[in-house]
Amino acid sequence: MSKITTQEGWHRFPDGFEAYTKAWIPQQSPPIAHYVFIHGYSDHINSYGGCAPLLAENGIKVHSMDQRGWGRSVKTPAVRGRTGPTKQVLDDMSSFISSVLEESSKDGVPLFLMGHSMGGGQVLQYAAKGPPEILSRIRGFLAEAPLIQVHPDTKPWKLTEFAGRWAGKLMPHAHMVNKLDHTKLARDPNVGLQFKQDPLNHETGTLEGLAGMLDRANELDSGKIVLKDSAGEGGKLRLWIAHGDADGVCDFEATKRFFERQKLADKEFRIYEGWYHVLHAEAGVDERKFAEDVVEWVKARSGPLEGTKSRL
Repeated sequence: MSKITTQEGWHRFPDGFEAYTKAWIPQQSPPIAHYVFIHGYSDHINSYGGCAPLLAENGIKVHSMDQRGWGRSVKTPAVRGRTGPTKQVLDDMSSFISSVLEESSKDGVPLFLMGHSMGGGQVLQYAAKGPPEILSRIRGFLAEAPLIQVHPDTKPWKLTEFAGRWAGKLMPHAHMVNKLDHTKLARDPNVGLQFKQDPLNHETGTLEGLAGMLDRANELDSGKIVLKDSAGEGGKLRLWIAHGDADGVCDFEATKRFFERQKLADKEFRIYEGWYHVLHAEAGVDERKFAEDVVEWVKARSGPLEGTKSRL
């Protein structure tokens, strides 16, 4: 096992808001690749402290932040879940990704972007809507159990959703507790129990933020969002989506439909049979298997692009 280190810090957005950040740094320098991770709803980056070190052990430098409204980026209860509208969410991603691109460019290695659950949906949205000058510098996009549609068993009642949207226009920052069923997160019950007991998982959104999250999912599921094959680095968008077919939080079938609609030359849909929602935190060998699958895909796409010289 190679030695890794971690580094905590703060990223300042253009509006002055500061987000907590953490990086898992491999011993290898420069790393094989830089890898930006976007966490899910009511989550924070230290929840991924089992998987991220496994990537770093394999030479991949992992960067992540507690998004606006979540984790250690929340300094007062008033800002819990206050993500802002979708434009703010995507702009925040651009700001953070740009800071990592500065580092990856100096190292002469590629950058990959991955997200889980709500964050996975954000990554897919970003792949379609992000600034071309940033997308053209991202080697690959990965989405773990992305929020393309809420699982039918946990989907909000239509009237409740309508009422929430109407109220959100009048009181965008009003809070609403939206609890996850922790028993559906992973087959290992300890994962759900840890989520439930973690004080940083406040399970509180704003009406504006929750509506934006559902709107982004609906855009992905409806077919409105189509990924451009030429959008990524080197004029090619590379896509890897992973989903457990027993996920009771985000709908596996919606993810499958989305994947099948994308006309991309380099795309892979990795199905984890019998797995639940939090693929990166399953117990024992399964956690390592998921990390190894990610590493394999990233490493296979981390060499020099065709027609270019190696930057290492």
